[in-house]
Amino acid sequence: MRAESTITRRQSRQIMVGNVPVGGDAPIAVQSMTNTNTLDVDATVEQIRRLEAVGADIIRVSVPSIEAAEAFGQIRKAASVPLVSDIHFDYRIALRVAELGVDCLRINPGNIGRKDRVKQVVSACKDRGIPIRIGVNAGSLGKDLLRKYKEPSAAAMVESARRNIEMLLDEGFENFKVSMKSSDVFMAIEAYRTIAREIDQPLHLGITEAGGLRSGTVKSAAGLGLLLMEGIGDTIRISLAADPVEEIKVGFDLLKSLHLRSKGINLVACPSCSRQNFDVIKTVNELERRVEDITTPLDVAVIGCIVNGPGEAKEADIGLTGATPNNLIYREGRPDRKVTKDNIVDELERMIRARVAEKAALSAKETALSAKETALSAKETALSANESSDPVAEGSP
Repeated sequence: MRAESTITRRQSRQIMVGNVPVGGDAPIAVQSMTNTNTLDVDATVEQIRRLEAVGADIIRVSVPSIEAAEAFGQIRKAASVPLVSDIHFDYRIALRVAELGVDCLRINPGNIGRKDRVKQVVSACKDRGIPIRIGVNAGSLGKDLLRKYKEPSAAAMVESARRNIEMLLDEGFENFKVSMKSSDVFMAIEAYRTIAREIDQPLHLGITEAGGLRSGTVKSAAGLGLLLMEGIGDTIRISLAADPVEEIKVGFDLLKSLHLRSKGINLVACPSCSRQNFDVIKTVNELERRVEDITTPLDVAVIGCIVNGPGEAKEADIGLTGATPNNLIYREGRPDRKVTKDNIVDELERMIRARVAEKAALSAKETALSAKETALSAKETALSANESSDPVAEGSP
């Protein structure tokens, strides 16, 4: 039995981004952002659907102009996942996307302009129940803060956040979340830790401009992993100079490693060595490709030899350990069948999908049983109510 998470999450208030709860006891939401031209509605919708397919909870879309706002309106109609509009400088864009059904506004109130303009944006969000994300970024701090602190720093970021938070609170608006992003891991960690102690709103985690697929994943895992283990964070984005689909995959893998989410296959695989009895790397890559559509939580172990293989395989739903002359597949901790090198991936995929179907059938059965028990309870309550309202007086013949 694998250890359960011992992470105690920071207590935050819950807000709703569309139909996705963020904060409180809700699962940590995984986000990404489109990198298509928002004016190209078809390309943006196609990318959103690809992100939805790998499990994105929330997707952000940059809206840099009024023309892009109109395009966003078409995109909103075509998407089922909650959409966040990323807006800077022009408050009229924020007002327009609010009218067009945006699920959340990502703004920096400090660069929207005069206080009356901020007030208009907040009023529009109040009227429609739209939350706001205050997005503080070390790369776009106000000039006065840079003069005061000489350079970007966690202290400068926190002061920026406080100013923006105050603007919203002055309008009686508390339906917001905050991000404190920096490309410097230590700066981001310090800023998030500080603001986490000062407010109870949800926090959106990210290491901005983290880098390419490999370097950005490492940097994000180092920074966000530490914060998540401290219980800080209600929604995350892994910022990569890569296909946005990879951001979602890495985000879920990070949460799965900390036992904070359990969506999809949790694949345990050895790095391989000369003891391997089959090509582990090729097997793992092909298996991942084939089962990436599965969202049911499932532990799968692929180990190349008998040193650690049996131990890992026994802990998994489906496990493979290399052996001579044939490899051995375990099912729910017990040896199930032997398999040759030629059909390893086919057999693993078949067993994984069969196990997923079993879990789905069991879940459906439990749901039906629960519904039946609820109906029975309601019937008994109604019967009891009818009996208590019987007009025949006690003692009547």
